[in-house]
Amino acid sequence: MLDVSQDVRAEIGDDEADRLLVGDNAPGSYDCTSCRTPGDSDQERTSTVLFVGDETAVLAFAHATCIPSQVVRVAEDQLQGAVRSITGSEQNNTEGLMPEQAVLGITSGLVLIEDDLRPALVVEPTGPVARPGTDGSGGDEFLQLLLEQGFRPAPDMNRLPEVLPGWSVLLAVGRLHAVLQPSAGGGNPVAWWQAHQPLQVTEGWRAAVNKSQQVLVFAAPAGTIGQQPREDLLRDALEKAAVNGVLVAAAMPLAGT
Repeated sequence: MLDVSQDVRAEIGDDEADRLLVGDNAPGSYDCTSCRTPGDSDQERTSTVLFVGDETAVLAFAHATCIPSQVVRVAEDQLQGAVRSITGSEQNNTEGLMPEQAVLGITSGLVLIEDDLRPALVVEPTGPVARPGTDGSGGDEFLQLLLEQGFRPAPDMNRLPEVLPGWSVLLAVGRLHAVLQPSAGGGNPVAWWQAHQPLQVTEGWRAAVNKSQQVLVFAAPAGTIGQQPREDLLRDALEKAAVNGVLVAAAMPLAGT
């Protein structure tokens, strides 16, 4: 009862895909790569999920009710635990070196909105982000770039952000893997940011996202939020950013839901 998407088939080849479908290489019992609970491909619909790096690929399995069969691309050259934005800053390249990309800090936490604890991600770059293709003389355009992507200003932390169509958060093996955005060509979603090593979340955060099937993504310029050791301090920093007009946000469903 395996599902093999066309994207997965294209990566692994028709022969391997057919062997999976007829049961030759089916996993039988497995741990779901999304919710981490046991599954059985002989008894329930099961998705094939292919994690693809620059040099390696790993085929995993998940309940079809958790995530659909898909290809998840992960850059192997990224630093462990770090994520990079596709809107990374570019600098003058006088020595012929590759321009650096802005590294995003990602913090997960629970925020109380409308009398319910909501799973949230807070995104903050380590430095100013210039518009791609410029020399950075226009200053930090991180928020403007996100507004152009469909994020909305978040002046009030007591109101839920609007859903950003086409975007989603990929949670697999109980950890955060990527934030996905629509492909410019209209195909399958692509990673807006992705973790080389999946990011650990707390049991409370995972329980909240399993309940809501939605993640609130907040973003602020470098130096606005900082590394907060407690969720109450994180909330205070978000409140301050909202009041100062430097916070944007969007609600995103879990990938495949």
